[in-house]
Order: sequence, then structure tokens, then C-alpha cells
Amino acid sequence: MLAIEVENLTKQYGKHFKAVEKASFSVETGEILALLGPNGAGKTTLFKMMTSLSKITAGKVNIMGYDLHKDEYKVKSLIGYSCQEIGLDPESSVLFNMRLFGKYQHIYGDKLKKRVDFLLQLFELKEVENRKVKLLSGGMKKKLEIATSLIAEPKILFLDEPTLGLDIESRKKLWGYIQQLNEEQEMTIILTTHYLEEAEKLCDKLVILESGKIIKQGYINDLKEEVANDLIKINFSKYEEHEAIEYAYSKLTNLSFVNEVKKVKQELIVSVSNGRSYITDILDETKNWKYNIKSIMVTEASLEDIYLEHTGNYIREV
Repeated sequence: MLAIEVENLTKQYGKHFKAVEKASFSVETGEILALLGPNGAGKTTLFKMMTSLSKITAGKVNIMGYDLHKDEYKVKSLIGYSCQEIGLDPESSVLFNMRLFGKYQHIYGDKLKKRVDFLLQLFELKEVENRKVKLLSGGMKKKLEIATSLIAEPKILFLDEPTLGLDIESRKKLWGYIQQLNEEQEMTIILTTHYLEEAEKLCDKLVILESGKIIKQGYINDLKEEVANDLIKINFSKYEEHEAIEYAYSKLTNLSFVNEVKKVKQELIVSVSNGRSYITDILDETKNWKYNIKSIMVTEASLEDIYLEHTGNYIREV
């Protein structure tokens, strides 16, 4: 069953600017999908339209078979939403905030108590339940924010930049909670992220947005297969990086077995139909170069390679 179906969704401001233009994609029940793209790509705008927080200019959203326009109240009962800005009361305790958000979602009494206790345990917040929110670390605040969006037991969870600004340890812990929700409760999750590693670790499907338009989408494994070539990555010493890359680029593009060479940051990415069989040829080619190679390795296509293939740019992580 389709959990989410988006058809030609458009958000226009004024006469000319379209923040999102004719976006169409779908998510099966139990899948995790990432909306990936740089700042200003339209990810948050798309989220807000899908959760009825922003008026849709054109297009259609179905959530678990319900039309968002016709059945807004029913759709809201099926979803949870955790936004970028942490909307908690900093002067109140963790427990107070959980109970308050539960009441916002029309959960009361014993049901609210059990649900709050469960979520505090799940997100390892039980020991700080009486602590004021303003005294929590950034990671704890983000865990609490996500926990409040789960009190009503949503079928679908929307996470807008769930790990933005967190250190790597806190990010990985949150990944674990997200995976647990998906696996144990078969929760459908759609998230926006700047982190390629996050999308690759958590997600089944990917939608790449740029300037409000979807430029590529699909299952991550299928997208990797499309970038069928093996990739030989060559790194140079940072002290001679620019000249070395230009020199190596001119040499490698003339080799008959090389399909493509891309200059990315401090390395060259060489696309070869069978990188493992040609690695010795590449090594032979580099023996007489006047620049020192820091490293050379063969890799299979990654999510980063997919992003580069379709945008030509690195995503800017923040």
C-alpha cells in the first residue's frame, strides 16, 4: 500500500517564483525516503505542504489513501512532524513538555502517561524527565522534539533535518532510534537531510531536489546500479593539489579504457567499466608522473556518486 503519494505538487510565491514545481513521488508503507538537496532546494517547503502547514498552490497529496485537501483532519491524525526549529518550552521540564504535546494531540489520562513513559525510555530521556529543557544538550533536545511528534502513534513520521547541528555521536544515536521505529513499528518515515551518509545509512528511496524541481528519484540500490562503472579515486598531496589534478586530468582523459574523469575537491574520480581489471594500468600510467599521489583506490558507486552524477556538485554539509 502507498503510504504517501504526491502528484505535481507546486508552491508559488507571487507571480513568478516557484519554491516547488510539479513534484511527484510515492512512498510504500514501511519505507524510509530521503529528500536530498542543498539549502533552498525546496525540501522544507515540500514538507510543509505535505503536512498541511503551508497552502498548496497546485497538485495533490494522498496520505494512507486519504486526500489531504478533502480529509485534512484524518491525515493529521496519521502523521507526526518534527521540524528544524525545536518548538519546546525551555523553562519547563522534559516531562511537562511531553504531556503538553500529548494534550495538543488529544491524548489524555492513562493513555498519555503510558505513551510518555514509553517514549522517554525509548529515547533514553527518563533520567532527565524533571530537568528543564534549556539545560539539555543539543542532542537531548532533538530527541525530545522527535519524541513529542510520536505521542499519538503516527503511521507516518516527517523529520525535517533531524540531526542538523549535532555531533557525529549524537547523530548516530538518532539514526538508531529512527531505524528502530521503522523496523519494530513498520513506521513509514520521510526525512530531509544535508548528510549523504545519513541518507545512505537510513533510507530505501531517494528524491533529489534542486531549485524546487525533482531531478532524480528512485530506490538507492537501483540508482547505484545506474552508475554502473567502477570508480578509481586518486588523491594528491594538498601542497601540490591544484597543479597535480590538472596534470593528471589531462593524462587520464587520453586513456582509451577511461570513460570519464571528474575533478572533485582534492581528488580525481576516474570512471572505468571494470576498475579492478584496469587498476594496474592506472598505476603504470602514474609511475612517471611528476606529482606525488597520496592514495589511489577502486570503489563501487556510493550515494555521493549518485548525487554528483545528477547534479555535478557536492552537497554542502552544514
